[in-house]
Amino acid sequence: QGQLVESGGGLVQPGGSLRLSCTASGFSSEYYPIGWFRQAPGKEREGVSCISSSGADIYYTDSVKGRFTISRDDAKNTTYLQMNSLKPEDTAVYYCATGPVCSWFPWEYDTWGQGTQVTVSS
Repeated sequence: QGQLVESGGGLVQPGGSLRLSCTASGFSSEYYPIGWFRQAPGKEREGVSCISSSGADIYYTDSVKGRFTISRDDAKNTTYLQMNSLKPEDTAVYYCATGPVCSWFPWEYDTWGQGTQVTVSS
């Protein structure tokens, strides 16, 4: 059964950067879109970004446009989320997921990672 594993989270000061990785095992992620979601305490899980299987279609939620960049390296079965100019409101557990299409709705994804904590604080 396929799995996704996130890594790269941590504590960073406002204005800093982190790069999250999402590595697939048990299947080849190159055939699937990969979405990034985040969930802050007491809030619903929200879509952050998604990249299509070909990489030709990329989507960002408005709050991260110009700061976050999604990319994929299919040779490494890994998708990345480069996060720059981080703000305290970016603090959340970040998850990657895969499904049949890019979507902002979590229920349309069928495989999820365990999440990685990102904390932006001085």
